Amino acid sequence: MPIEIIEQAKGIFTTSDVLQFCALIQNTSHKSKLFGTSIRPLTSTEVAIMEKQGNRCENWEKILVVHDFNPFAIHNCFFVGDCVIGAIGHGNIEIEPGITMPSHLSNSTIITSEIGTSCIVSSSLIAKTIICNECALIHVGSLTSSDETTFGNGIEIRVGNETGGREILMYAELPLTLAIAVAMERYNGELLQEYENFVHSYVEKCTSQFSIIREHTVIKNTPTIRNCYLGPYCRVDSAILVENVTALSSEEEPVEISYGAIVKDSCLQWGAHATAHAIVTSSLLMEHSHVERHGIVTHSIIGPNSGIAEGEVTSSFVGPFVGFHHQALLIAALWPDGKGNVGYGANVGSNHTGKAPDQEIICGEGLFFGLGVNIKFPADYSDSPYSIIATGVNALPQRVEFPFSLINTPSIHYPGISTAHNEILPGWVLAHNLYAVMRNEMKFRSRNRARHTDLVFEVFRPEIVDRMIIARNRLKHVQEIKPVYTASDILGLGKNYLLERNRKAGIDAYEYFIEYYLLKELAKKINELVQNGNLTALHTLYTTETEDADWEYVRKLLRDEGHHNRSITENLMRLCEMYERIGKNIQLSKEKDDGRGSRIILDYHYTHTCAREDPFVIETWEKIKSETSHIKILIAKCMETCFEPPERQ
Repeated sequence: MPIEIIEQAKGIFTTSDVLQFCALIQNTSHKSKLFGTSIRPLTSTEVAIMEKQGNRCENWEKILVVHDFNPFAIHNCFFVGDCVIGAIGHGNIEIEPGITMPSHLSNSTIITSEIGTSCIVSSSLIAKTIICNECALIHVGSLTSSDETTFGNGIEIRVGNETGGREILMYAELPLTLAIAVAMERYNGELLQEYENFVHSYVEKCTSQFSIIREHTVIKNTPTIRNCYLGPYCRVDSAILVENVTALSSEEEPVEISYGAIVKDSCLQWGAHATAHAIVTSSLLMEHSHVERHGIVTHSIIGPNSGIAEGEVTSSFVGPFVGFHHQALLIAALWPDGKGNVGYGANVGSNHTGKAPDQEIICGEGLFFGLGVNIKFPADYSDSPYSIIATGVNALPQRVEFPFSLINTPSIHYPGISTAHNEILPGWVLAHNLYAVMRNEMKFRSRNRARHTDLVFEVFRPEIVDRMIIARNRLKHVQEIKPVYTASDILGLGKNYLLERNRKAGIDAYEYFIEYYLLKELAKKINELVQNGNLTALHTLYTTETEDADWEYVRKLLRDEGHHNRSITENLMRLCEMYERIGKNIQLSKEKDDGRGSRIILDYHYTHTCAREDPFVIETWEKIKSETSHIKILIAKCMETCFEPPERQ
């Protein structure tokens, strides 16, 4: 499969706007890279007009222009080397929302560059740069290029182990799935070699002797821009430094670099932002990710829809929908599945043993690092998705394999158990914080802006359910019932202890939501058969093998979990009951916050929305009402057929 991902990625050679434009300007058969053969030398009259308006040139014969060139729109400019100038003076350009300026060149130095039609270049130094049509460059200290640049493509990003071992060669359109494969499948030598060859080919095709500013880009008040490809509609405003950068901007998904930002040796995908004194170096910002408010990102990949603010991310692979909005630290973290949160003061960065910074952490999907936690490396929470590490926890190096868990500071110390161990409550999030789980699913779906990445929003799906089953089975099959357990009793507890009452509660939580997932999928299958008029298939739905891999996964588990012992209508009625209980659970988890807040803050109910008026709670009940109504229709359809219950083998 990873090799197939690379083969799919190679399609970028024919579809990449970056590579297509680089191929265009690498063509040396025409005098102009923008206008081909549709250019001419200046006339003596035009030279006289240019000089009268304060323009100077070492050799006017090296200046080529388009046929409808307008010399009256150019004032006080100095031209050096071979330059091409388009039809300046035609049309207006919007430099701020609602503020436009007429096309012109003024008070600028232009060296060996091409300027497209209807552009503005004012008070700027431009050297070895291709500026496409309808761009505005105002107060740009210097916009230049080296003799050879790849715009940040081909740079090695060291994620995870800072001393090396998970390097990813960056290219601008790198998709999330391919990045995950390269970072996590280091045992696959064929994959790594194929990927390296592929990126080297990409880099060769994008190598240029010019910086490239694509059409409709606006650059203002920025002292230094060097070796950059800025895609259409990109906006650079009051940045400090933009160097060796590719920005995959478009009209629908503009890239922004602004307000004190420094971006160097990096690629920014569609809709990405670096603003408000952000620092981004040797990194890839995937589509619609952002770094802001003094956020620092170094040698990292930031996944789609993720945001980094105020804190530091170094040598990390941060997946989609990660919130990082406070002063915190994330170093050497592999978090490809994302959907989690890093709280204020969290130190997820104990990667140095005193010998070398060669340790790392693997984070699970939806992991929540609470306020002021200290996470020691090495650590692996990949099999603990949607877990919470509570405020103030100091977590030892460990591997934890219980999804939807709460890891908290110990409620009591037990003889024979290290005082450094924390307490784990498996499945606690399902039992006591279902509001957050379900709301996140809705939130990620509604806030997704990624158009180039297929993202999964469902929390309950096979890979999560499999982890729940493994965790449930470990809790059930203990060799000896004890008041308290450690990893020597139950595999996967890590450096934590588990109380007997929480073992039982964990089993109940996992079993309930495993069943919930299976019955939801069963209802989907029944609906499909009803819609297709294939009611006879309901007779042997539990026992007949199909070519539908997704359904086969569910069908097998229905039998393994014993739910095939109920009839189809019984299972559908059970699902209706589960929906009702889940709705109450979600509302109750919000009501607990209301109750605690009201007891502590006297005017709490004036400043907070109560549970019954909470938009997500209301939406949940509306969805439950709709789902249960539809299930009741399915039950009626099944009962109308008057068939015998399905086989219960």
